[in-house]
Amino acid sequence: MRRPSEQGWDRRVQWPLVVVSLCFVAAYAWPILDPALPLGLRRTLSTVVTLTWVLLTGEFVVRLLLARDRWAFLRHHPLDLAAAVLPVLRPLRLLRLLSLLSLLDRVGRGSLRGRVGLYVVASVTLIVFTASLAVLDAERGASGPIQTYGDALWWSVETVTTVGYGDMYPVTTTGRVVAGLLMLAGIGVLGTVTAGIASWLVERVEDLGEQEDLEQGNAPATASDVQALREEVRRLREQLDSRDGSPLDPGPPA
Repeated sequence: MRRPSEQGWDRRVQWPLVVVSLCFVAAYAWPILDPALPLGLRRTLSTVVTLTWVLLTGEFVVRLLLARDRWAFLRHHPLDLAAAVLPVLRPLRLLRLLSLLSLLDRVGRGSLRGRVGLYVVASVTLIVFTASLAVLDAERGASGPIQTYGDALWWSVETVTTVGYGDMYPVTTTGRVVAGLLMLAGIGVLGTVTAGIASWLVERVEDLGEQEDLEQGNAPATASDVQALREEVRRLREQLDSRDGSPLDPGPPA
């Protein structure tokens, strides 16, 4: 159970964090997509990346301080923790994008069906886009086949859908780390989609069954119906007792 202060904090910072995270993605992606940027602009974008990381980490620390059980909070927010404690090293910058996945979960908190829709549209797009950037940043100039963003995007789509044609593959250590994370993300997304579809089908079957019962006059008994029936039985027993002058055996309890 979360404290009211935690809930209030989440409501206040939700959308500002979305803006900060999008700024981070833009500042991270621009120099990768256009390696010929002037040195001054590249330094400015690097500063933006660092500042957004500081803001996201500070927000995580505030939520940790507001948590009722801080150890439980850390156990239940591994993505935020990984993004917060990560060093400011370029090969590991891509892990800061984990904050966006956690933020999507906070924004989409609600019904399972609404969360599935958000994950399918937003998470898959974010995962594929950022994984492509990360692997291109690691692989450009190496001896592997991934040298353009088109190559990296095609590789990400192959990997996240668990197809893996083998025409594109990373050869650097950082690129292989990205590949491993993308494989895990693909499995998680597919599992989430499958669970959401199954839940929707079950709800539809239950709704149709209840509608048919109502149309046929066979509505399922509710707790109030059962209680009313018990009251009616009790009144009938009292009437019979008053007529016969002796109580009836109530029998086993209902």
